Amino acid sequence: MNLRANSLIILMLSVSYVFGQNNPSIDSLSTQEAGQIKYKHTLGSSFFMLGNFLADSPDYYLLTYGYRLNKKDRIFVEFNTWKYSEPLGEYEKSKEYYPGYVRAFGLGAGYQRFHWKGLFTTIQATPFIKQYYDTNNDKIQNGFQLYLQLIAGYRFEFFNKRWYVEPAYALKYWPVDTNYPADFAEIENGAPKYIFEPSLNFGFKF
Repeated sequence: MNLRANSLIILMLSVSYVFGQNNPSIDSLSTQEAGQIKYKHTLGSSFFMLGNFLADSPDYYLLTYGYRLNKKDRIFVEFNTWKYSEPLGEYEKSKEYYPGYVRAFGLGAGYQRFHWKGLFTTIQATPFIKQYYDTNNDKIQNGFQLYLQLIAGYRFEFFNKRWYVEPAYALKYWPVDTNYPADFAEIENGAPKYIFEPSLNFGFKF
């Protein structure tokens, strides 16, 4: 990962730590009365969207809607889009870049389990429609990708427990990735199909 990306991650983790000091415990789901959760719905996104202000913007956007089933269990759906011009996870370390770029649109679903205080694990699956573009920004063809994630992290809550930040680390794996144009496929050949990667999401409960 390049220096700017590393700096962004360090900054965002620091922010989450500072905010979390006021309220480090999710078990203060004492916003519950008689076993009922006060705020069952959430809307969230990712601090990594700040990367869109960098010169080499990934044009990355994420929006998540979640529903809290009980104190321990949460389900969610998530819209996700980004573009990239090298094999996933290379972060500008590729020897060769695509003769164009990929724009991906995904709509996924996941399950989040809280184990102790704010400690959680998440499993998620996102099918992506991929659009391949050449160097003239002309669309060549479509492809499909199945993107799986296994995530471990911690939720910090603040501002009367209405807002939260979730620093986490994830194993991301895409076992299905189809229909590359021939010149894209040559560059993709031999690239790994998984990566370990940090994340830093935030959200609002209502």
